[in-house]
Amino acid sequence: MKKVPFILIGLLIIVSFSCRKDDVITDTNAQLSFSTDTLLIDTVFTTLGSTTKRLMVYNRNDSKIRISSISLDGGESSQFRINVDGASGNIHTDIEIEANDSLFIFIEVTIDPNATNDLFIVKENIRFITNGNNQSVALVAWGQDAHYFVANQFSSSLPPLVYLDKDTSAGALNVTWPNDKPYVIYGGYLTLDGNDKLTIDKGVRIHLHNNAGLWVYKGGNIIINGTKDEPVTFQGTRLESSYKDVAGQWDRIWINEGSVDNVFNYVKIKNAYIGIQAETLPFEPNTALSSNKLILNNCEIHNSSAVGILATNYQIESENSLITNCGQYNLLVTGGGKYNFNHTTIANYWPDGFRETPAIYMQNYYTDINGATQVRNIDSALFKNCIIAGSEDNEFVTEVLSPGAINYKVSYSLLKTNAATPAPNFENLAPYFSSSVFVDTQLDFHLIGGSPAINKGIISSVTTDHDGVTRNNPPDLGAYEE
Repeated sequence: MKKVPFILIGLLIIVSFSCRKDDVITDTNAQLSFSTDTLLIDTVFTTLGSTTKRLMVYNRNDSKIRISSISLDGGESSQFRINVDGASGNIHTDIEIEANDSLFIFIEVTIDPNATNDLFIVKENIRFITNGNNQSVALVAWGQDAHYFVANQFSSSLPPLVYLDKDTSAGALNVTWPNDKPYVIYGGYLTLDGNDKLTIDKGVRIHLHNNAGLWVYKGGNIIINGTKDEPVTFQGTRLESSYKDVAGQWDRIWINEGSVDNVFNYVKIKNAYIGIQAETLPFEPNTALSSNKLILNNCEIHNSSAVGILATNYQIESENSLITNCGQYNLLVTGGGKYNFNHTTIANYWPDGFRETPAIYMQNYYTDINGATQVRNIDSALFKNCIIAGSEDNEFVTEVLSPGAINYKVSYSLLKTNAATPAPNFENLAPYFSSSVFVDTQLDFHLIGGSPAINKGIISSVTTDHDGVTRNNPPDLGAYEE
C-alpha cells in the first residue's frame, strides 16, 4: 500500500478548511428566511409611538452569510424605526449571521398626523441586500388621528395636568366633544377646573396613556350621553390585540364635589387602575357629604387592576350597570355617603393573581390630610335586584368604627357569602350556587339558563335591562334579563 505524500495531505487539509462553516457564502442564490413576510402593527394614534414588534431573520444555510445592507425604503425620514441586533438606525451594513443562526430586528412606528379622521394605512419595506440578492419584508401600520390633551402644568402639590382649554383655565368653560375622532389624554390628568362643564356625545372614544386620567375637580361637571348602540368608551392607548385585557393601562376617572349631578349614560370603562374615584375634597375634618351625585345608567367598569369604584363621602346611584373583575375591590366605600344600586351586577373573578379582598367593602371612616381618622355615617347603602358574586367565599364585608354607623340593606339580590345574613340588613336573598350564574365569568355576564338569579327580583322603576330588553315580572337580578 502506497503512502500518501505529505504535500498531498496538506492540500487536503487546506481544501477541507476552505469548506468550513465559518466561510461566508458568496452564492447569489443564497436566501434569507423571515418569521413573516408582512409585519402588521395594529392601530396607532398619530404622534404616539407604537409597541415594539419583532422580526426574526434566519440563515438556514450551512455557512455564514453576510448581509450587505438592511434598510428601510424611507431611510432616516421613515415613520418606522428599526433596531438590528441592538443597534439603532434605519440603515445597517455588513451584518453577518452564522450558519443556521438568526438575527433579531425590532420595529416601532410613529405616524405623522393625517388630515382624515378615518383609519388610514402606512406601508413600507425593510430591504435586505445579500450578494446582490434583493429581499424585503412589508411593514403595515394602521393610523388614526385624534384630539390630543398633553399635560403641560406641573406642580409639586398636584399631579401633572392639562386644562380643558389646553392652557391655564380662565373662567368657566362649556365644552362638547363630538364623535368625530378619538380623544387622547397623555402625560397626566385632563382637568375640568371649577365650574367647567364637559358634555360627551354618543360613540366618543377616550384613550388614556400610562398614568393619565380625567379629573372633574371641585365645581366641575361631566355629562356623558352614550347610547346602547353607541356607548362612550374609556380605555388605554394601546389598541393591539395583546393589550385588549391588560389591566392598569391608565389611572382613573376622578370626580370631586360639584354644583350639579355628574351623569354617565352607557359608558364603558376598561383596563384602568381605578375605574372611578368619587370623593369630597380635601379630606379635612368636618367635610360635609357631597351635595351632588354620580349617576351611572347602563355603565360597565371592567378589569380595573385595583378598584372598580372608590367612593368617599359621596352619593352614587347605579342601575343596569356592571362592575366586574378587579384586582382588589369592585366597590370600596370609605367614610360616609349615600349609595343606591339597583339591577347592578357586581362580580369579581379576577384572573391575574391571588385576591383576598371582597367584591364590596364598606368602612365608615377615612384618613384626612392631617393623618387623623375621621368617622362618618354611611347614611344608606342599598343593594336591590343585584348580583354580588365572585371567587371568594365572602364577597360583602363591612367595618364600623364608633360612634359612626353603616346603614345598609341587601334585598332581593343574589349574594355570595359564608357570613350570617340577619334581618333587617339582608332580606329576600336568592339561594346562591356558584357554578351556574353567568354565561362566562370573564367575557359574558349575561345569565346562563337555570341561573339562580332568574325571576328572583322585585319590580322597580327599571323596566328594561342593559340590552334594552323588557324586564319580566318578577324580573331577573343584575344588569341583564335572561
